[in-house]
Order: sequence, then C-alpha cells, then structure tokens
Amino acid sequence: MGKSNRVLGHYDKPMWESIAKQKWALQYCAKSNSYRYPPSPVCPVSLSMDYEWRPIKGTGEIVSWVIFHRKYFDDHPAPYNNVAVRLDEGPIVISNLVGKEPEGSWIGRRVEVVYEDHEDYLLPRMKLV
Repeated sequence: MGKSNRVLGHYDKPMWESIAKQKWALQYCAKSNSYRYPPSPVCPVSLSMDYEWRPIKGTGEIVSWVIFHRKYFDDHPAPYNNVAVRLDEGPIVISNLVGKEPEGSWIGRRVEVVYEDHEDYLLPRMKLV
C-alpha cells in the first residue's frame, strides 16, 4: 500500500499554492461567470481557454457522503469519511468531514473549509457550521 499524493500539474499547482496560504482559489471563467473544479485548460460551460484564479468562500452543502471501512492508503486509516460538497460558488469538491459527524442524513448539511496538516502539506477539509 502507498500514500495518497496530490496532483501538482500545470493546472493544479496554483490551487495547491492557494491552499498552502489557507486562501483556497479556483479557476474562474468570466465568459460563463462560473468557477470550475477540477482545474482544467478549458471551461466546460463556455469552452473558453481564458480563466483567472479567484478565492472562494469555502462554504457549501453536502450533496453525498460515504464512510470507507477499508484502508486504501497508508495515510488514511479506516474508517474515514468522504463528502461531496457543492460549494456556494457552484463546483462540487470531494473532501473529508472533520469534527463531530452528524446524526441521520448528512445530505443538505452546511459546511465550511478548515485547513489541516497532512504529511508535509495542507488539505482542505470540511466541518459542520
């Protein structure tokens, strides 16, 4: 088994640099007035190749969740959760929920980003608000 690794390619690196500063930024397309995730060379709405990096609020709503009871990576011991969060800016991101887990359905719960040390970098995780 190995460790999970970040992707630090041409389009991902600016996002990880913003996370390291605890000011998460995503690509924004002025032509479609939309943010996008994951980072990519082309806007999926307008097909424009023009974009800028804009900070996001880091708040959103859980749209799906799962608890993994199997260990897939050495740096993520089981059990652990994954949440799909629709950010207030629009994109859906995958993260982990930290702190007290909600009782009942997690769907529709409001969350905000918190930055946690993971190995030698920060990860954007979510907590209930």
